[in-house]
Amino acid sequence: MLYAFASRTLWPLFFIGGLIGAHFAFQSSAPLFWFNVTYLTVIAGIALAERLMPFEKTWLARDGETFNDVAHTMLSKGAVQILAAISASLPMGVATLVQPLTSGIFHVWPDQLPMFAQVVLGLVTAELGLYLAHRFAHENLYMWRFHALHHSVGRLWVVNTGRFHFIDSGFKIALSQIPLYLLGAPLPVFLWIGAVTAFIGLLTHCNIDVRTGFLDYIFSTPRLHRWHHSLDLAEGNTNYGENLVVWDQLLGTYFNPPREPTTKIGITGRVADNFIGQLVQPFSYKGSRKILGKKPQSVIEAEARKAEAKRQAEMSRQTN
Repeated sequence: MLYAFASRTLWPLFFIGGLIGAHFAFQSSAPLFWFNVTYLTVIAGIALAERLMPFEKTWLARDGETFNDVAHTMLSKGAVQILAAISASLPMGVATLVQPLTSGIFHVWPDQLPMFAQVVLGLVTAELGLYLAHRFAHENLYMWRFHALHHSVGRLWVVNTGRFHFIDSGFKIALSQIPLYLLGAPLPVFLWIGAVTAFIGLLTHCNIDVRTGFLDYIFSTPRLHRWHHSLDLAEGNTNYGENLVVWDQLLGTYFNPPREPTTKIGITGRVADNFIGQLVQPFSYKGSRKILGKKPQSVIEAEARKAEAKRQAEMSRQTN
């Protein structure tokens, strides 16, 4: 009974606990420092839960990628996010100066709404950009050579949450944040979207045996994201939402069959074994060929079409 209770409550507890910590961090005199303390505390809690009640026990074994996962999280994705945060202040400062003249053009954000409603609106808006960037990275071979790094792992756990190439991260941040800048969203909205994204990102990749039930129809949960990492394209080219799955639901890429998610994850190609090699590999022809595999493009496209037909059939069976 205790295990069943924990499996149904850990996801919301970690998520809500992280947001409560973020609230107090944002109210403090050192918000970035205290948010990072909260973030690391949640990581420690998830790591402990992974050991006590793993979804897949074989994912507890070392795969030789821990250093690379941490390096990508701290240097690659983290650096892009810091630059994005710095750049966010520039358009806000400019908008503050010119707002009396251009409020009708640049200030359409409904800032009269309660902050909770503004954050929800910001999440849905940003999620469309994240969804499009993520889906494009799967369907376009040029962008896939960067995004494949994230899918190249053979196990999912909290540490490889931030395993993204900086080109991939920058592309997603641009498509998700620029619309908010143009709409005139206030800084707190950006902060809260960042907090939600941080904690959901940790949870979607966690190796904890959680049961999320109806939350699977709202948020990007571990169950949905495990399907997304599947080696089978019919299963993997689904569930593109980073925080919410509203756009997957509306655009036909939501996938949640009534069976346990696969543990056969990864890519058919190969990425370099070391951190620097993984960063530079997509920029060379030889490196890209290794990432994409040795199959010619025509074969890859034919397999993608076959996978799409299979996915549509699976979704049709779910509906019926």
